Amino acid sequence: MTTEDSRYEAVRSRDARFDGVFFFAVSSTGIYCRPSCPAITPKRANVSFFPTAAAAQGAGFRACRRCRPDAVPGSADWNARADVVGRAIRLIGDGIVDREGVAGLATRLGYSARQVQRQLNAELGAGPIALARAQRGHTARVLLQTTSLQAAEIAFASGFASVRQFNETIREIYAATPTELRAARPGRGSRFGPVAAAPAGPCGDHGTATGVPLRLAYRGGYDSAQVFDHLAARAVCGIEEVTGDRGARVYRRTLRLPHGSGVAEVEEGLGSGGWLECRLHLGDLRDLTTATQRVRRLFDLDADPFAVAERLGADPVLAGSVALRPGLRAPGTADPEEFALHAVIGDAARAAAVAAAYGEPLAAPSGGLTRLFPRPADLAEAELTEVDADVRPVLRAVAAALATGELRLDPGADRDEAERLLVALPGVGVRTAAVIRMRALGDPDVLLLPGSAPAARWRPWRTYATHHVWATSLSRDLPPAANVPRSSPRA
Repeated sequence: MTTEDSRYEAVRSRDARFDGVFFFAVSSTGIYCRPSCPAITPKRANVSFFPTAAAAQGAGFRACRRCRPDAVPGSADWNARADVVGRAIRLIGDGIVDREGVAGLATRLGYSARQVQRQLNAELGAGPIALARAQRGHTARVLLQTTSLQAAEIAFASGFASVRQFNETIREIYAATPTELRAARPGRGSRFGPVAAAPAGPCGDHGTATGVPLRLAYRGGYDSAQVFDHLAARAVCGIEEVTGDRGARVYRRTLRLPHGSGVAEVEEGLGSGGWLECRLHLGDLRDLTTATQRVRRLFDLDADPFAVAERLGADPVLAGSVALRPGLRAPGTADPEEFALHAVIGDAARAAAVAAAYGEPLAAPSGGLTRLFPRPADLAEAELTEVDADVRPVLRAVAAALATGELRLDPGADRDEAERLLVALPGVGVRTAAVIRMRALGDPDVLLLPGSAPAARWRPWRTYATHHVWATSLSRDLPPAANVPRSSPRA
């Protein structure tokens, strides 16, 4: 989609592959849409294109109520790119601007606020404040249409500084008042049940009896069985669980969030509806945006399977697997620091023992979920008798580096620098660092296979190539379940 004419052809054909990659606005109606919008295709002369929803909003267009362009998957570019713009987008998605402001974003990126503003405006047509504002508007719409919270509660939960700012933003983005937007809530069915007002539940759940229901969009097919198998194989007891029969499973896990704790539930589904059903139980609704983005990264929902299939499907080694698994994903993690510590510990049983010994208990257990995984500071000087003696100093070293901020694994971390620092820590092997880079940092181009003959042909999707090889057991050196990252300090 390098020219406006090719983008318009995608709009004419209502091509859902490009939802979230770009947006188009119509001057005659004053609205902006996703490429797959089912409305009548507007005349080419009336159409303009924007790289982000925030840029379209900044140009004075309001969101289409029919195609809901604010609910599309994110662009896969932000997962693949390691430059300052890609890192900034990931951090904004995690809510950094709402929590720390533009200055905090700039500090994490290692640039001045002016430089960050300039680069985002030049490439995306919107600065960090506008991008965060668009995200707050989307969060507010979700809360208006899925909970019974009062508008004032929703305003502050969404990250707005005042009710007035909230009202003005909703009117500008959706051309409707919060009351009108709530009245237009869509019908929504899920085995989780309806949303209703109720007292606080196990994780707080302020305002709802059963949490906040979401539909997490993705593009293309989605091999949910592969993802749920992957997560079930390495679930840490007390922190994660997978319930139900294959094909109708629910993945549940605890979340440590900026303002409190939470529990996420995601249905397996059939991978053909364009979204996964999710429900978030939050102690503080200000964490909704952050929790949503972390679940999206865990399930790799912003991937571009079409681009992956185009490159890997042309390779004779992988062509069969790509044809058989067009919706294969590369699961990430909901908590990068937790995953790094788990990777060093090794298997899930030992990780569960460490969590039971040092993790923070939930105020009330939720099914098989009983606690949050320990913070790095909790392990930096712990006895750690739950793991092998040779693992203890390595685990303490990684935990200390994370606790002091020497090692950063947040969504805006520099991947090369993080891997360099990991390998420099005593006892951390190259493979362990690569596993952490693949899942904790969401790098789509990490190869975890013996031998490197086809590696160059698989760039920039070597992470997905690795998952295809694991899925088909093409490597004799890796057993069928080798996608379970049983990394150790000796790896």
